[in-house]
Amino acid sequence: MDILSETVAAIRTGNPVSGMFVRHAPWGRSYPVVPGAGFHVVLQGACLLTPPDGMAVRTLGDAGAAPGVAVPLGVGDVVFLPRGVDHVLLDSAGSAITEIALPGEPRELPGPGARSVLLCGAYELGRARSHPLLDELPELVHIPARPGHHTALRATVDLLAAEVADPRQGSDAAVPALLETLLLFLLRAWFEEASRDHPTGWAAACTDPAVAAALRAIHEHPARPWTVPELGAVAGVSRATLARRFTATVGEPPLSYLTRWRMLTAARLLRDTDIALAAVARRVGYTSEFAFAKAFKREYGLPPGRYRHAGDESVLIAV
Repeated sequence: MDILSETVAAIRTGNPVSGMFVRHAPWGRSYPVVPGAGFHVVLQGACLLTPPDGMAVRTLGDAGAAPGVAVPLGVGDVVFLPRGVDHVLLDSAGSAITEIALPGEPRELPGPGARSVLLCGAYELGRARSHPLLDELPELVHIPARPGHHTALRATVDLLAAEVADPRQGSDAAVPALLETLLLFLLRAWFEEASRDHPTGWAAACTDPAVAAALRAIHEHPARPWTVPELGAVAGVSRATLARRFTATVGEPPLSYLTRWRMLTAARLLRDTDIALAAVARRVGYTSEFAFAKAFKREYGLPPGRYRHAGDESVLIAV
């Protein structure tokens, strides 16, 4: 069971989108805060990423992160925004903010100065569904273009940029697939870097053999009436050891996470399938449809039937 892939699939909704925009200096773009996830890739030129006051940009490979300091971006640099925090992109320090990023805006605007080309994308996320794997990420992650690092991510960026710049037969299928792959590689880059030296949180959970084994068991068999001793047996450690290490890394006890994962799985089934409610309940470990409906409403504020018909409220970042 691939924990990262399963987690992303559980919280994703709709189809991802992407587009290029071209600006000539001087330019400045403000991106309002929205619940969602997005990215920027610098394909040509350079710019500055300015975070909100008091917020730091986390640059992979750099232990320091000063709050509120603008970060220069060069060709090949990627910025990942797990929760769509507000931010500003400028061609250089001192340039005025002349635009607010909105859907449908012109892709290219003329100007007297240097040309910058950025590839931007957005992922829809359900407002009600969240997961600690994504919740613990910094608001702004900068992945600099370092030779020999994250080569799969770089290759995906190159393919995506080529398809967006020159759409051809099959691009309508290729671009969404590449965007999904890019999201996984962005997360992989973060967790690979975070797992080095002194990993904490989910980076530590995925590298701790016992915790990872328990997580895989929960993800693979959410309907099973797990107990902590049973999960400890699967993980090859005592009940107390698993409970301590699981809570320290995942952020909640094993059975609390089991309930969280059951509800995420149920929401996904309700959104993506027409399986009867009783069958959904059984798939996530409830023998009683009533008990399932009560637990689901407590988590999402709606009974399962209404949730299915209402659709999952989602948002999209302007690119």
